[in-house]
Amino acid sequence: MAAMGVMSTGKQAVALSSGFCGTPLKKQQNSLVAAGPVKSQSVCFAARASGYDEELVKTAKAIATPGRGILAMDESNATCGLRLASIGLENTEVNRQAYRQLLVGTPGLGEYVSGAILFEETLYQSTTDGQKMVDVLSAAGIVPGIKVDKGLVPLAGSNNESWCQGLDGLASRTAAYYKQGARFAKWRTVISIPNGPSELAVTEAAWGLARYAAISQDNGLVPIVEPEILLDGSHGIDRTLEVAQKVWSKVFFYLAENNVLFEGILLKPSMVTPGAECPERATPEKVSQYTLTLLKRRVPPSVPGIMFLSGGQSEVEATLNLNAMNQSPNPWHVSFSYARALQNSVLKTWKGQPENVEAAQKSLLVRAKANSLAQLGKYSAEGEAEEAKKGMFVKGYTY
Repeated sequence: MAAMGVMSTGKQAVALSSGFCGTPLKKQQNSLVAAGPVKSQSVCFAARASGYDEELVKTAKAIATPGRGILAMDESNATCGLRLASIGLENTEVNRQAYRQLLVGTPGLGEYVSGAILFEETLYQSTTDGQKMVDVLSAAGIVPGIKVDKGLVPLAGSNNESWCQGLDGLASRTAAYYKQGARFAKWRTVISIPNGPSELAVTEAAWGLARYAAISQDNGLVPIVEPEILLDGSHGIDRTLEVAQKVWSKVFFYLAENNVLFEGILLKPSMVTPGAECPERATPEKVSQYTLTLLKRRVPPSVPGIMFLSGGQSEVEATLNLNAMNQSPNPWHVSFSYARALQNSVLKTWKGQPENVEAAQKSLLVRAKANSLAQLGKYSAEGEAEEAKKGMFVKGYTY
């Protein structure tokens, strides 16, 4: 049983702990004050107790290694179908398997990629020759991860905003995912600047992320904390910074309230950029300046890794921005967790044709190596293909 303190209020004695009845401590204190004068106060907060803490730290450090980042390939079956449709393929399990097998089986990928986020189907899927996809990744030195949220739904009472569902049953699901070989998790919620963001939406996003993180850690999975601030809108970069600071402040407050081990998490923030429809664009140097300002103001140095999402930027733009952020030392591993910014050229090269698999895998290695160099601050866009410079922003993008 957790250590408990006692607050005396006349004839009353009320026991408190950091998780007393799920009620915030401030509200507990207020209710006690209302009951009578407080004569003495002694509060002991319960320490985090998890049998996985050492492993969580080890996993997070393994992912946050120099020159490596995360391949996000956790698109739902429906979204994967849209990707396949873009190259003329039907959305079938066989075609999804073929594409995912192409990605995880890329020779040498582990040199640049330390983790891969999978969709549930992929976690339990095997290659055509009978190898489990998670085993293929592990053999390459790539830590398998799993998307655990259940997607976005309308947030009642908000300004047409969303919240992320999936906490129900999460404990049993994360335990099963760990047993299957996953060692980290991902939960994506979003914040829309044009729609507010409302206090309700920010609070819901932060609290949901904190509960998910605590549950994941209790079951051995390193949680990636991802409140994506959408690119949608015509706002400038200063407005993005203002909103991002508010969001991350609340996220870390609730992470602490839920006794989340900071050394055993990873972050997946949006870069601080102008809205996609803002006429004034920002250079990589300005994006770097604003983004690092956000991180230094809000993120404790105990967090091992900051794995940025690309959020609809072009492949080259995402890499240039990451490179700019690594021109000087940071207290965290500043790297990538890209989906479209790693896969766009791969899909277009593959075209669903078996004879193109090798060329498509080489295309993935080109992008992975570019971002590896960017993580080290050594990337140059010289010689990049024009296709890689095309933006991929989709208004109201969901997956």
